[in-house]
Order: sequence, then C-alpha cells, then structure tokens
Amino acid sequence: MSINLPEKFIKRMQEMLGPEEFEKYLESLEVPAKSGIRLNGLKLNGESFKTVSPFSLSEVPWIDNAYYYASDDQPTKHPYYYAGLYYVQEPSAMTPAFLFDVNPGDKVLDLCAAPGGKSTALGAKLKGRGVLVSNDVSNSRAKALLKNIELFGISNAVVVSETSDRLAERFEGYFDKILVDAPCSGEGMFRKQNKITENWEQYGTGYYAKLQRQILPDAVKMLADGGHLLYSTCTFSPEEDEETVVWLLEKFPELELVDLIPVDKKAHYEKLGFDHGRNEWLENKSDADLSKCIRLFPHKLDGEGHFIAEFVLNRTGNNDIIGNMKSSKVMMKSASKQKLPDELTEFLGHVKMDIDYDNITIKDGWVTLTPEGIPNLKGLRILREGLLLGEIKKDRFEPSQALAMAISASEYDNVYNLSKDNPDVVRYLKCESIELPDDVKDGYVLVCVNGYPLGFGKKKKGSFKNKYLPGWRMM
Repeated sequence: MSINLPEKFIKRMQEMLGPEEFEKYLESLEVPAKSGIRLNGLKLNGESFKTVSPFSLSEVPWIDNAYYYASDDQPTKHPYYYAGLYYVQEPSAMTPAFLFDVNPGDKVLDLCAAPGGKSTALGAKLKGRGVLVSNDVSNSRAKALLKNIELFGISNAVVVSETSDRLAERFEGYFDKILVDAPCSGEGMFRKQNKITENWEQYGTGYYAKLQRQILPDAVKMLADGGHLLYSTCTFSPEEDEETVVWLLEKFPELELVDLIPVDKKAHYEKLGFDHGRNEWLENKSDADLSKCIRLFPHKLDGEGHFIAEFVLNRTGNNDIIGNMKSSKVMMKSASKQKLPDELTEFLGHVKMDIDYDNITIKDGWVTLTPEGIPNLKGLRILREGLLLGEIKKDRFEPSQALAMAISASEYDNVYNLSKDNPDVVRYLKCESIELPDDVKDGYVLVCVNGYPLGFGKKKKGSFKNKYLPGWRMM
C-alpha cells in the first residue's frame, strides 16, 4: 500500500469496521481520489453549465449541481474558474453545506471557514439576503477565504479572523445557522493528502478533541433560540465524532440532535453509500440516538471520509438565558446617512444591481455595502464587512474586482463580451492590454467571458486600461 498508515490507527479501524469491511477500506485507499467541482448557484445551474462546459463531467449522485471531473481536466486553469462559476472541492466535503437547511434571509456563521468551500456554498444558498459571517482564526488563511468569497460574487459576507470566544462576545444569540467544520485529525483525508498521517502521529486524536470542545461552547452561545448548529469533521475517530456529540449534548441539555436526512429519504441515501454514527463506538453508554449522524467512508462512495451531526437549540423555559439573549450585547450597527460623493453616485448610476444607499459606508476612501442588521464589529479583526464596491481616488471612483464578480452582465450598461476561446480572455486575465471594438463606450467596461463577468477595464479615447486585480492574475 502506498500510504503508510500509523499502526495505532490501523488497529482502531480494524476494531471499528471488522476484518471484512476493513479490507474494503484498505482497497479503497489504492484507488486514486476523485476531485469535483460544485457549481455557483448565484451564477448558473447544471443545465446551463452543461451547454458551455469544456470538461468531461459525471454527476456526484448525492449533491445537486456537483460533478466529478476527469483527471486530465484542469478546471482551475480555465477562464470559467476566474468567472467564479464553480468551486473545486472534494465531493464528501461538499456534503455538510449541501445538507444544511440554509435559506435566504438567514443569519449564518461559518466558524472555521478557510479556504471557503463551505462558505461559498452557504453564501450561494442565501442568494444575497441575510448575512454570512465567515471566520478563520488564521489571518493568512482568512485572506484566501476572502478571495474565494469575492470570486464567487457573494455580496452579503463579513470575513473575520478571530478566536471563537471573541466572536461570541459580539454575536451572542445572533445566528440562525452555524456551521462548525472543526479542526480535526484528518483521518478521512489520508488517501488524498499523505502528509496528514505525519500530523496524526504527532498530535493524535485527543489534541483535536480538546480543541473541538473549546470551540463548540462558543458556537452554542452564538445560536439564536431555535437555531441550528451543524458539526462536521473529516476524521473517523469516535473521540472527535460520536464522543464529541455526546459531550456537547450532556453539556448543553437545551441542544437536541436532529436527523440530517428525513426518515423517508434515508433508504435512498444508504443506497448511495451513506453510513451513520454508532453508539457502540462510545467508551461509555449514552441515550443519544447517534444514528441521526452521518458518516461517509471512501470504501462506500466516491469521496473521502466525513462525519456530520446537526443540533437544534431550544432555550424555551430558561428565562435567565433568554433574558441574556435580549440584552444589549449585540449592538447593531447604525445605517449610514452620509451624503455620497458625486463620483460614486455617478458610477452607481450605471449599475442596475439593487443597492441600499443607506448601507454604504466609506472609510479611508474604501466604499463598502454592508449587510443589513450586522452588529457593531469595532475591535475585531475584519478583512471585509460586506461587498467592497471600490475606492475613491482623487475625485474619481474606481470599482472593485469584488463588485465585478457580484453583478451579472445584465446589471451593467457597458459590457465587452468575449467567447471562452478568444485569446484576449487569457490576455485580460494576465493583466495585459487588449483591443476593444468601437461600439464599446468610453468609461469603465465590464469584461465578460461567454456572458459571465471577469472584471473591469477602462476605455478612454480608444485605448483600454486593464483593471483586473493583479493579485488574482492568471499565471
């Protein structure tokens, strides 16, 4: 076997699975891992993508609008990737956000969000309504998270880099839905990333179980009454999965474990290869019905290992806690009433996107459209507080890359559309100069590929200045 599995891990997996199933698990590790793309529901659906896709695709059977792609395809090198049409993600890792019942208008937190696979899926479900707070404690990882959220065109996201306890001070009782894709020992990714086995041997499972139990109470504190918490890992370790679920239920009696999959659909998902949590893998007995949790194994479906559990919070009857939730801890940010600069309003006159001018803030020249009803975040490490519209520079307004990704071609009045095979697409994405036809007006131009925005440029007296964000350029 090409993967050098730790002996302690092998012994435990043999005990968990039994001899016959363990052999099937080992055999699965010899099969190359499959990679997938998940389409951006803010921009297109599966039917429209099939008509323009250059890739050899097959459907991921348990995820809507998700596809396996052939090993010789390179979706991150294609202009469609730069148009934010899809996110490249391991198929099992798509499952938590897909199953989480997030709806437009919800207040949603992705607590351990980088690099953004689950956040981009949650943001697409919101459809620009409500708010998505995407957090990662690592500032460098949070920067990658920000790029992916902006590339996807998510307009109502707040990107933060904070510890969970610092967030809980500001967002107590605020969120309708919270996803905690927790740091874990990564056993489910051994096939995909061999170096994870070295990390496992250094830290084991106990280190991560302790870390998870530091984070989760803060997540519970941030849930609104009736809110849902989804917990996921990419490990097989019962210490980090079933044991953590039971620990959380015992610590917070107001939490209830719920079925992620409706009872009438369970047989269908079992045929697809879905497994479930096991009470028999607990060290101590529990009355919790862990079969409500989901387990994914690489020998049962075309994906890596994952564990998912969902809880609902019911504080009814606990008046002390409810009183705290109604306290002034969540201080809402006041809407801006400032007069907007003429150069900004002139540019926005070209944009048909629905913009509430009262939610526009200007700080140090940077212009941001903030989501409705977010708390006062002063003092937190904020990378972005909504959609960055652009920057005011010496009596002119320069639109941002993020704005280009958040609007459609029909929402701007000066568009230059290129076919995906036109060499100018690559030249534009490399920040090089391209020629524009005479019928494109002077001023800021939204450059598109097959009708999907890539970024801005500026045309003046026949010459074109490329405004594609240099840090995003195609290499």
